[in-house]
Amino acid sequence: MESFPLSRASSRNMERDWENGSIASSITSNEYTGPKLFKEPSSKSNKPIIINAIAHCCLAGKVNEVQKNVVLEELEKCESNHLIILFRDGGCQFRAIYAYSPDTEEIVKFSGTGPRTINRKMIDKLYKYSSDRKQFTVIPAKTVSVSVDALTIHNHLWQVKRPGSARRK
Repeated sequence: MESFPLSRASSRNMERDWENGSIASSITSNEYTGPKLFKEPSSKSNKPIIINAIAHCCLAGKVNEVQKNVVLEELEKCESNHLIILFRDGGCQFRAIYAYSPDTEEIVKFSGTGPRTINRKMIDKLYKYSSDRKQFTVIPAKTVSVSVDALTIHNHLWQVKRPGSARRK
């Protein structure tokens, strides 16, 4: 007897169809004509994840309440599908929120403190947020994608250059 890779549901359907004396119905019934339930990954939004991360991780606690409320209020106005949090460093200190466009790979500041745009050469580490553990973990990648929820930029990009002051070495 030949074996075909079937799911349990399809093997049950096949058995029922054998009982009914019809095989063709189970093969052609895979063509779904109802409402389209699948959406392209690029249009999927991580906004609820970012809101959760800001409320329960980045700006959690009484001391951050005012800043958290301001950021969450601004996020309600944001129309971008994908957002990325900018951290100061590996300590995951919140600095800004950026809108990310997967089609153009542009990362543009929406709110907060940081560079107006971030390009690939500026990125140090990429992070993914875990809602159940309420923490960020480093992703072993160097390119931004829709699966990235936060990032850090290289430390030297944070140095403030004040006019008229000489840098010490």
